[in-house]
Amino acid sequence: MTEKRDVYVQKLKAKLDEWNAKIDQMTAKADQAEVEAKRDYRRHLEKLKEKRQLLESKIEVVQNAGEGSWEDLKQGLEKAWDSFKESFAKAKSEFEQGYRKGRRDE
Repeated sequence: MTEKRDVYVQKLKAKLDEWNAKIDQMTAKADQAEVEAKRDYRRHLEKLKEKRQLLESKIEVVQNAGEGSWEDLKQGLEKAWDSFKESFAKAKSEFEQGYRKGRRDE
């Protein structure tokens, strides 16, 4: 059973690593934006990073949970995961729209 939990946690961590790289890319784009857009981008990034941090802490709790309790904790982790995915998709969409708009305004 521990192996099942470890595989689950590693899978989530790998996906989170992918998203962290994408957040870094969005941060780089935000740094190149105009002042007003940069402020909006940073606000979205901060919210996203807060949710990421909550997700990371829940992953850690599940990883360190006992044999019998990790399945119960998994449900809370999955809710946090879904919330992060939704926030990530929204932030990415807004970044892309703003970036395209900015490119047209040049």
